[in-house]
Amino acid sequence: MLRELHIKDFAIIDELHLTLEPGFNVLTGETGAGKSILIDAVTLLLGGRADTTMVRQGAEYARVEGLFVLGAHESSELAAILKQEELEGDAPDTLWLSRELRNNGRTVARVNGRVVSVALLRDIAERLVDVHGQSEHLSLLRVREHLFLLDRFAGLDGLRTQVAEIVQQIHAVRRELNTLRQNERDRMQRIDLLRFQVEEINTARLTPGEKEALESELVRLSNAEQLAALASNLIAVLEEGRGQAPAILDLLGQAQRDMSALSRIDAALVPQAQALEEVGYQIEDVAHALRDYLSGVEFNPRRLAWVEERLSLLRQLARKYGGTVEEVLTYAAKAAAELETLEHSDERIAELAETEAALLERCAALCQELSRKRQAAAAQLCAGAEAELQDLRMQGARLGVAFQWREDAAGVPLSDALPAELTVTGQGIEPLVADRVTCAAFDATGIDRVEFLIAPNVGEGLKPMTRIASGGETARLMLALKTVLSRADRTPTLIFDEIDQGIGGRVGAMVGAKLWQLTASGAQTDIRHQVLCITHLPQLAGFGDVHFGVQKHVAQGRTVTQVVRLTEDLRIAELSQMLGTQGEAAQQGAQEILAQAAAFKQRLSVNKS
Repeated sequence: MLRELHIKDFAIIDELHLTLEPGFNVLTGETGAGKSILIDAVTLLLGGRADTTMVRQGAEYARVEGLFVLGAHESSELAAILKQEELEGDAPDTLWLSRELRNNGRTVARVNGRVVSVALLRDIAERLVDVHGQSEHLSLLRVREHLFLLDRFAGLDGLRTQVAEIVQQIHAVRRELNTLRQNERDRMQRIDLLRFQVEEINTARLTPGEKEALESELVRLSNAEQLAALASNLIAVLEEGRGQAPAILDLLGQAQRDMSALSRIDAALVPQAQALEEVGYQIEDVAHALRDYLSGVEFNPRRLAWVEERLSLLRQLARKYGGTVEEVLTYAAKAAAELETLEHSDERIAELAETEAALLERCAALCQELSRKRQAAAAQLCAGAEAELQDLRMQGARLGVAFQWREDAAGVPLSDALPAELTVTGQGIEPLVADRVTCAAFDATGIDRVEFLIAPNVGEGLKPMTRIASGGETARLMLALKTVLSRADRTPTLIFDEIDQGIGGRVGAMVGAKLWQLTASGAQTDIRHQVLCITHLPQLAGFGDVHFGVQKHVAQGRTVTQVVRLTEDLRIAELSQMLGTQGEAAQQGAQEILAQAAAFKQRLSVNKS
């Protein structure tokens, strides 16, 4: 539960520290005093949308902090995520959340003092608090919300997620199938192109490094005569001599002999003698290499033409498929792989069709299971909500849930045919349309189209809730559904922001009793909630275990909101003002409200024990 709430520089709140209690916490005050600002602050703390207008004028940032005391269920549920994200606090049964909003729009979220993403903060917070805003009852006027309300009551979110995952797989398979089937003409043209390209590259029989080797050979072939003449001259100079000049090797031999004689006389010249001898060996090696080179040099016009033609082919392939031989070979490998895929696309189509059929069969089984559980839950929801409506002065009101299915050749095949439409009430199931659906349209939520129905008065038939419910009736319907839903909802803290909208004083006491009952476990449920409620109805406020007064005043030229925990006397004064009368009669009315609420709580506690 939310135990401590600290707000600083948020809207017209300068600084506020609020200690909340485990039971039914009521907040009242004049219109514009700042009651809904408290809800906005809590919404920001829970990861809601941030708006720089929320920062108090003149402040650099607004900050909201909350201390949560965790029960065994919440501790167990959050333990894994807190450990994974290294967010464990000093005590396993407490959790600090905070959110800071700067006037430049930047926000900082923290869990147990450590900075986290807003998404992670929201993921943690939504397990702790559920906020029902002023216009929440309007969700009953949006048919698309009805299915999610029903699933929430039945606890079917996990099963619906399984359906959504399989539906996603089906869509992926169908997209690939459609691509393969619709592009058959393009596929054949692509196959022809790839075959030509692969054959052209393979016929060339390319080898890595070939281009560089051929370019070197081209240089030699193009200059064969000059290379041979130069090599012959060098060999003659080294080994044979030219004209009257002796060969270099002969001169070097004479020098080696003279140096050897010198070194025998003076040992200091031995290194020079050895060096001169090494030079002789090196020149002999050069001469031998030149002779080998000369033997390989030939003027071969045919080979020259072939090399030039081969290089031309390599350059042509490089322009078409890549800058180097290696890149051309890489392109050929990719083209061959694509060709293999395209040539076997018929096999792929058959494989995908088989996969689609298997997925549809699995999806059909899950959708039918989901539908059966929804229908069973709808009967329980209607019966429970009708009982709550009796207490809320809507005697004789009946609720129903319409289920519709649509035949679709591309849908999931049903093992048991369904009527096109049926209605579920607290008394049972009534098929409305005789047409049978054997292959049902589906989406990520399953095959069901759901809409809530109501007959507000005795003798009337069930009709869509969105068309006939008045504002007050809609508010009471939402409260009835929330009451039933909350019995299955383990979210520890429930916040209601003027849920009494559209409800008169005669029903206010019953609304207060319903909200108070959410805080007390009993025979129907072992789940106990902390409830915070902002209200204008004194009859509702009288059921609060703790009553806070929200007040607005001007200090030093600035508007400031304060929240005061009301004592018994202050509470009677607040309820008197809410009754709109003055004097002893107002005080007596306030005291009677509190007495009646206390008597109800006592009576209910005795019955439970």
